[in-house]
Amino acid sequence: MTNIHLRELTRDDLPKLNEWRNDPEIIQFLGANFHFIGPAVDAQWFDAYLVNRSTAVRLAIVVSELNLFVGLINLTAIHAINRSAEFSIMLGNKDFWSKGVGQKATNLMLRHGFNDLNLHRIHLTVLSANIRAIKLYKNLGFREEGTQIDAIFKEGAFCNLINMALLKNEFNVNR
Repeated sequence: MTNIHLRELTRDDLPKLNEWRNDPEIIQFLGANFHFIGPAVDAQWFDAYLVNRSTAVRLAIVVSELNLFVGLINLTAIHAINRSAEFSIMLGNKDFWSKGVGQKATNLMLRHGFNDLNLHRIHLTVLSANIRAIKLYKNLGFREEGTQIDAIFKEGAFCNLINMALLKNEFNVNR
């Protein structure tokens, strides 16, 4: 069983993050288009995050016993009045795929969002073909709210995105 913890993303994480963001195998599972991203673009992205920390939480997923950065998990578009945010995750280190790291990290981020940030609603979009992620989100209590038909163009074809959300009173902290 892999123990993990979350910590705020740092500038030192950017080279590894940039490597992952330029790996088509990683990006194929995400609801984002593939673009080649240079280090300067990631540096600007990080600088923008630092200026807007009130509306975004970007955390590194770290394997505790190795002190190894293996992924990124986010709450973005945080809205103070609606008490809502958008969730996303990227597990970049392929050695930790299908080992429960994503589920643990998601659970920790949901706890943080609901218990520390006092969010009421956390939503996400996921590729309809990403069956493992959909199963994970449903196991954590997310429910489907609808489908965006042909919403994203990936690898030469249009793909559907599924909208999912979880409310604070539906989140079971014991999962």
